[in-house]
Amino acid sequence: MRIDEAQQLFAYGYWATARMLSVAEALTQDKLETHIVSSFPSLRDTLAHIVFSEWLWLRRWLGDSPTSPPDWTSKAALPELKIELAAIEAERTAFLARLTDADLDQEVAYRAMDGLPFAHPLAELIRHVVNHSTYHRGQLATLLRQLGATPPNTDYTRYLREGK
Repeated sequence: MRIDEAQQLFAYGYWATARMLSVAEALTQDKLETHIVSSFPSLRDTLAHIVFSEWLWLRRWLGDSPTSPPDWTSKAALPELKIELAAIEAERTAFLARLTDADLDQEVAYRAMDGLPFAHPLAELIRHVVNHSTYHRGQLATLLRQLGATPPNTDYTRYLREGK
């Protein structure tokens, strides 16, 4: 992986999640919090998990290994989640801008939420974060359909066609 590839993948992820957030914003609070059987209890909780995971991995890359989620993960409404995501994106963009291609091969040591130690090359962790968010955006698409909304197209080729 090259640094420009990592930057492109995160730009795509931010674009795709922003599209999901835009559709979610048109829903009522009741629909956002409707309990639907999935990985997380509601659409809002699934969105919060995506934003939390992006935050958590960035924290780990910066040398911190949080063992609990911040308060906003359980309490934030969509506007607050969007603010958190924008702050994460800005901080991650600045982090990536400081890196070289060789830095992506360096091991990142971190602790999982349960405290167990792990280490993986940064490039592999980047792939994980991008894939993880894509996986949960797929769940969001299903949740949106179950709530009567039309999910946006978040295919990577759509992102490319829009000239991003």
